[in-house]
Amino acid sequence: MKPDNLNRRNFLQWTALTGGALGLGLSPVETIAAAAGQNIETKGHVFLTKPYLQAPEPDGMTIMWLTGRQSQSWVEYQAVGGQKLRAESSVNGMFQINPRIQRIRLNGLKPGTAYSYTVFSKEIVDFQPYKITFGETIQSGPYSFTTPPDDKENVSFLILNDIHDRPASYSQLIGLNKAEPYDFVFLNGDMFDYQTDEQQLIDHMIAPCTASFASLKPFMFIRGNHETRGKFSPNIGQYFENPGGRAYFSFDRGPVHFICLDTGEDKADDTPVYAGLADYDRFREEQAAWLAQHMQSKAYRKARFKVVLMHIPHYYSGDWHGAMHCRQLFGPLFNKHKIDMLISGHTHRYGIHEPQEGHNFPIVIGGGPQAGKRTLIRFRANPSKLSVEMIRDDGQAVGTYSINR
Repeated sequence: MKPDNLNRRNFLQWTALTGGALGLGLSPVETIAAAAGQNIETKGHVFLTKPYLQAPEPDGMTIMWLTGRQSQSWVEYQAVGGQKLRAESSVNGMFQINPRIQRIRLNGLKPGTAYSYTVFSKEIVDFQPYKITFGETIQSGPYSFTTPPDDKENVSFLILNDIHDRPASYSQLIGLNKAEPYDFVFLNGDMFDYQTDEQQLIDHMIAPCTASFASLKPFMFIRGNHETRGKFSPNIGQYFENPGGRAYFSFDRGPVHFICLDTGEDKADDTPVYAGLADYDRFREEQAAWLAQHMQSKAYRKARFKVVLMHIPHYYSGDWHGAMHCRQLFGPLFNKHKIDMLISGHTHRYGIHEPQEGHNFPIVIGGGPQAGKRTLIRFRANPSKLSVEMIRDDGQAVGTYSINR
């Protein structure tokens, strides 16, 4: 259990003793159950999660879910009024059987089109060289989703940050949106205190997301500094899929070009609790090199609006090493290539900071995990206007900002 009255310094010592503050790569799927201290056979052939939607594109969608045992899985889907189709994951001529994490990509979809889908998993009881024994097939659904339209007209989405292992906050904050339409949800880091095991990932993130929206609306996720901590942190990338399949990425929706950066840890790599295993300076430098090249691309230059999402803001978050390194590497590029807005979290102090010396664009910072400090950020854009509204957990609007073209 986590010790009581855990302050920042004690927390760092605790993470060092319980597995370190890492997040430096992805372990093979086969190691996940062992890293979690779990036997993948213990729960039987059941769905451990509902399906959740990832990596949305006008012509594709990834559907993921977790099962208790090794399975062959597939998705049956159809456009409204269309023919029923089947999708499986095939690699090098073989349909995949997965020990736990199921991931099926639907390709060739039509933009702006509603689809229904059902997921299936057939247990692999025994896998011999010349005899494979199957068990029961279980299914979940039907559910539905709509692919993003392939145009430059509109985008609307919701942003959560700094939930810090409080699963009830997902439904409470998403509920603040009421019946307003939105395309997807963006999780902007520190959804956990640290990474313990797969069950924490299910109970404190995937399950509350599917209960609120994620079987019907996709989400994207970038790490905060707390997702880099704990013994299970190297594994979490296996459970999500962002555009491009990397921890940092870009995508276009409506008139907006989005850039999403992984800001890593907030302290220097040689901080003792990292045990000499942290490499976040190099990782941020890698992203800065990519960013400098990417900001010269046609997709970036021709976009009506340019928005960056990253967990640690390079201003208004003190003089911690991570924030200052982001300021050194990313800040000049943001200013030179004229981004329109930066959206962050991390500080637990919500606010919208006007353009000023150092940053010639607004910086939007979502709130913290405690009641009275939690926020939902609602983002909307069309070709003539970009706007954000920040709503506190009591339903009060505590900040707005608009940019007109």
